Amino acid sequence: MEWIISLLANAVLILVLSRLLSGIQISGFTHAVVAAVLFALVNTFIKPILLLVSIPLTILTLGLFTFVINALMVLLVSKLMKGFEVKDFGWALIFAVALSIGSTLLGWFGL
Repeated sequence: MEWIISLLANAVLILVLSRLLSGIQISGFTHAVVAAVLFALVNTFIKPILLLVSIPLTILTLGLFTFVINALMVLLVSKLMKGFEVKDFGWALIFAVALSIGSTLLGWFGL
């Protein structure tokens, strides 16, 4: 049950961020829920592999390369589903950082 509440909270966060950032477009709440599910799946299965492969770059950039990986995950989700569009890599990077901050804040509130 906690997982569903967390998923819905992330969907609301995705929807709010898409309204605040002009380079991110999402069709509605149902698409935000699907995007939240896809983010969960991509972050569970694909992101760890990319993090492992990119350890040298991550060390070289003092961890900043993880932001690039997060942006790539945003672009991947936008390619996998219709109704969620990201204008370019820059907007994906901004969205990924904002989503990370928002998810951390939601975690502090137990969501």
